[in-house]
Amino acid sequence: MIDVIVVGCGPTGLMLAGELRLHDVNVVVLEKLTEPTKESRGQGLHARSVEVMDQRGLLNRFLAVSEKFSVGGLFGGIVKPWPDQLDTAHPFGVQASQPVTERLLNERALELGTEIRRGCEVAGVSQDEDGVTVALTDGTQLRSQFLVGCDGGRSVVRKQIGVDFPGEPATIETLLGEMAVTEDPATIAAVVEEVRKTQLRFGLIPQGDGMYRVGVPAADVIEDRATPPTLDDFKKQLLATAGTDFGVHSPRWLSRFGDATRQAERYRVGRVFLAGDAAHIHPPTGGQGLNLGVQDAFNLGWKLAAAVNGWAPDGLLDSYHVERHPVGARVLDNTRAQMTLLGTDPGATALRELFSKLMDFEEVNRYVTGIITAVGVSYDFGEGHELLGRRMRDVELKQGRLYELMHDGRGLLLDPTGSLSVKGWADRVDHVVDAGEDLDVPAVLLRPDGHVAWVGEDQQDLLGHLPKWFGSAAG
Repeated sequence: MIDVIVVGCGPTGLMLAGELRLHDVNVVVLEKLTEPTKESRGQGLHARSVEVMDQRGLLNRFLAVSEKFSVGGLFGGIVKPWPDQLDTAHPFGVQASQPVTERLLNERALELGTEIRRGCEVAGVSQDEDGVTVALTDGTQLRSQFLVGCDGGRSVVRKQIGVDFPGEPATIETLLGEMAVTEDPATIAAVVEEVRKTQLRFGLIPQGDGMYRVGVPAADVIEDRATPPTLDDFKKQLLATAGTDFGVHSPRWLSRFGDATRQAERYRVGRVFLAGDAAHIHPPTGGQGLNLGVQDAFNLGWKLAAAVNGWAPDGLLDSYHVERHPVGARVLDNTRAQMTLLGTDPGATALRELFSKLMDFEEVNRYVTGIITAVGVSYDFGEGHELLGRRMRDVELKQGRLYELMHDGRGLLLDPTGSLSVKGWADRVDHVVDAGEDLDVPAVLLRPDGHVAWVGEDQQDLLGHLPKWFGSAAG
């Protein structure tokens, strides 16, 4: 029996596979596409995802092939300077196209021993007390302890386990693709600047070698959203919106997206879980979708590994839905707000001007940037220290940086005093006796995903909290 089957080989599925393999979980990733996608809907990693990659030793791989960016806001087409005092040691994003992100995460997953099977399409999913059975379209079946659907907004897994996907259907649609453009760059820039004064869903972004990422409002919302647009569709809508088609030709890929906003009612049904777009879809405003899915995987991976390896405490698997469903709901709400700001009617224009002025206040800019980057995300762990439930930012220690000590995906007790112990949990939790100028608390217990599970200095109090996240003591 396979430990965990992951359906979907996008960023969410690949991130999850890597997280599971850190704990020696047997993982098989099923992907119906025979080759990696060339489409690049996700255009980068926000600060929270940058932290995640650094915490697993992957950030340098991204920086070697990508550029940093540091702009705040990015809310409803409003761009502001990066705010001061945002709660992160990584005050930047990384401009990585989705194919680049997938390639790097795929390489990591394979290095760790993940088995990836392409050309495998799921037809059916059923489960019992002992495991999950996956039926493929070629007639074969696989059996696993757990299954995670990372198979997109039209998730077969979600439909098979009967999870409702309530929300709003698309009311507007945008064409998106990469193609060559014959018009000179200066003219393109001038036209884009003029059109975007009133239509923020329009843009041509240079990709190098005469290629542009082109976004333009569609004429209407088609019923079969899976049908890609044609180059003629782009030309027609470019003429209607900008008065020129810019001489577009030789497309690399063409797609469409709408403003449909939906969220799975449950992220877990028995032994089956949903993550990424299978759990939530929303407009791409603010560039949050890919990041949200990667962070879903980061939350779920160590918990699922704990269950496979036999030490998961009661409630740990359920905490995935408890923690991530509200985060997804807040992203859906902020994209709804952004779509209103992107409107072209006088009311939307007036609202956007007001919102832009409000974001000139540093505190507002910091709050909004925290929403988009997910730096503002924390989980409710109950009453206690202000750090409880928040992700610990990277801090400098005498023996290096905190995140450098978390590459293996284990829990960590950071104990400047050296007076505490994790005896009985040493197979799951590292005890680091170290201090740094940025650490102004006695000691902190971190989950494998970096969230603060305990703050204190009393050994008995620590022993009362370790089992909640790390199960019973060994031996």
